[in-house]
This record gives sequence, C-alpha cells and structure tokens, in this order.
Amino acid sequence: MQVKDFLEIIGSDFYVGVPDSQLKALCNYLMDTYGIDPRHHVIAANEGSCTGMAAGYHLATGKIPVVYMQNSGEGNVINPVASLLSDKVYAIPVIFVIGWRGEPGIHDEPQHAFQGEITIDLLKLMDIRPFIVSKETTEDELRSKMEEFSTILSRGKSVAFVVKKGALSYGKKKTYTNDYVLKREDVIRHVVKVSREDPIISTTGKASRELFEIREENGQSHKFDFLTVGSMGHSSSIALEIAINRPDTKIWCLDGDGAVLMHMGAMALIGASAPSNLIHIVINNNAHETVGGMPTVAGSIDLLSIAKACGYSSAVGVTSLEQLDVCLKEAKERDGLSFIEVKSAIGSRPDLGRPTTSAIDNKAHFMSYLQSLK
Repeated sequence: MQVKDFLEIIGSDFYVGVPDSQLKALCNYLMDTYGIDPRHHVIAANEGSCTGMAAGYHLATGKIPVVYMQNSGEGNVINPVASLLSDKVYAIPVIFVIGWRGEPGIHDEPQHAFQGEITIDLLKLMDIRPFIVSKETTEDELRSKMEEFSTILSRGKSVAFVVKKGALSYGKKKTYTNDYVLKREDVIRHVVKVSREDPIISTTGKASRELFEIREENGQSHKFDFLTVGSMGHSSSIALEIAINRPDTKIWCLDGDGAVLMHMGAMALIGASAPSNLIHIVINNNAHETVGGMPTVAGSIDLLSIAKACGYSSAVGVTSLEQLDVCLKEAKERDGLSFIEVKSAIGSRPDLGRPTTSAIDNKAHFMSYLQSLK
C-alpha cells in the first residue's frame, strides 16, 4: 500500500515518532511532506516522550495524533499509556503506527526475537486494539478498520496499526547527509587502536557491527567488547556500572547521538557518580542512521556543555582523526571522567556485515574477560 493512501485513510495531521527501518516509507514521506514542523511532524527523543507530546496535542486541539515507532519502543510507552492515556485515567486517544521487527516466522536480528513475539500481546495488555497491516492489506480493508477504530477512539481509547515488513511503500528515494567528513568506522578503528585491551561497551546499531568487523580484520578477540545490540540508549548506563565495579581498568563507551538523546538522564547519573576510569565517546552524525538516516536534534544542542554541566571532568569535541588521536590518548592517561564528541558523516560500507557470534556468547566471553582483570 502507498504510504500516502495509508495516511489519508488514517486522517491525522500530527505525527510524532522515533524512526524505524520497517517504517522507512512512512518516515521519508513525512520528511518530504512536512520536514520537521512542530505543528505537524516531530522526531522525538524516545517513544515515551512521543506519547506525552501526543497527549499535549490532543489536549490543545481535541484532535487525534499519530505516534509512530518500532515495536521495541512499546516498553517506553507502557507508563504513559497506562497512567496517562488510559480511559481509566484521562481517556486520551492516540493512533500508534508500529513497525513489527522480529515478527514470528520472519528472520531478524536477535534483539528483535522476543520483542517480536510479544508485540501484539503487549498492545492488548495495554488495552490498545491492534490491526496488522501487511502487503496484502487493501485500502478498503483499512478504511473499514479505521471506521471501527473511530468508534474506539471516540471513547478515549487508543488503537495501533502494526506494520509488517514491506507493507508500506513510497516511490521516492530520500538520502540524508550532513557536512561532516569523518567516517564512523574510521573513528571506531582509532578507538580500538588506542584502547588496546581495555573493555569497550558499544551502542545499538551500526557502531557495534563495525566494531565487530574491525576486531575480525585485526585478528583480535571479541572478548574485549560488549555489543549492546538492543535496548537503545542504555549502553552508557551499562558502561557506568562496569566502570564502578572495575575501578582499576579503563572502560570505554562507544555511543551515538540518537542513543544519548533517548535516555539523556543517564549522563546526569554518570556525571554525579564520576567514575574516573570511564571514557564516554559520542559519535554524533545528527541522525538515526541505522534505521534510515532521519535527523536527530543533536545538531542543534551543545552536548559538550551538557556533559560539563552533568559533572564530566573533561568534555572535548573533535572533527578530525588527528584531533581524535590526541583526545583518545589524553583520555586514556587521564584520571577522571571523560567525554568526547566526534562529529561524523552519515553512511557506512554497503557490505557491512553483522556479528556472527550469538549475544549469549558475547556476554559469556566478555564477562569471563572482566573476571580475568581482577
């Protein structure tokens, strides 16, 4: 189904979400139609915030908003759905459009497997009526379902369209770019060189995939790395507790701008805890690249000032590999909490692979290595 027809049938004029590769057609259409426009289309930091904004839109206008997201974001909306939107509380209706990663019977990455299994059950548990949209879904079927959903929405309840892979299409190809030149993979390669055998915790998405392949190229063990394949935004929290419990070892966190924004409160806790052995590196390309390249707001905020205000003893920004090498070496020698923001281009190798070891094996080898550092 063409995404334009899909949205015309839904009939909303406000969309807020976190981009998803399964919803790339939707995201690109919204960017082409509205761009980033606070009255019509917003890319938010996380799905809980999306739900809050949707509630605010309904309170201000009386109209029904759309929240779009990957199904992994269901966890972030449970609280505002149950304690804000629910018809047992404020009865605020929202239309959710959810990309179904990890759909049972469809091969996907390990972080999506369990989430895919419970996607529909979670919606039902939150009293959100779901409808599955597939390649075979017709416009007439969607109109009929939307008529049914309109009655549900009028009672202050929420509904969800769960979108299967390839169900929505958009004829135009959209490419996202920025003005930076550093390649993320080169940045990670330099981090690996300087960190040597220090543990690295890497964030969700392409950064972990690139780190895995760099270890392969170098003939190095993967035991040095914890690849945070899921739970976007939480790699820095994982790194914080590892640093606290391994105070005599430098701990490196490879993070992304979208992940940092998703749970920025983690930076406040890291700064307050101030582990002197933690090096927090944010590779900032102002984009949700792994799911298509749609923009984040990281290009219009000052992450360095935020880090300093949170309590990081050092916060520096770099735009070249020469600057990066200097900052990495200083951070490795420094006795203090370090923050490094690296501005990078959008893009990756077209033949970039995925980890060939299981998440369970990654955990076991990483834990074993940490134990050996005692």
